[in-house]
Amino acid sequence: MTTAVCRHLDTITDAPPIADGCVECLAIGAWWVHLRRCTTCGHIGCCDSSPNKHATKHALATSHPVIQSFEPGEDWYYCYPDDLLFEIPGQGPSPSHS
Repeated sequence: MTTAVCRHLDTITDAPPIADGCVECLAIGAWWVHLRRCTTCGHIGCCDSSPNKHATKHALATSHPVIQSFEPGEDWYYCYPDDLLFEIPGQGPSPSHS
């Protein structure tokens, strides 16, 4: 059995989150369900269960491939081009919003 591996691990940085909530939702007064941090630049966007799907819109607009959950206690990543959900062993959760 072959295990899929993200081909974009080299794009993951320790970029600090640029906001405590979805940048675009905060600007327009909208709400979100869950938050995601872009591992390339630290942009915080809302998930695809949120009305505006800003994390995905950011990834498509910038070609930044990997996001990490910005939810307390979660440590998973998602790679858009590889359509792959994964964790990095030994990597703890990203800083999250309160």
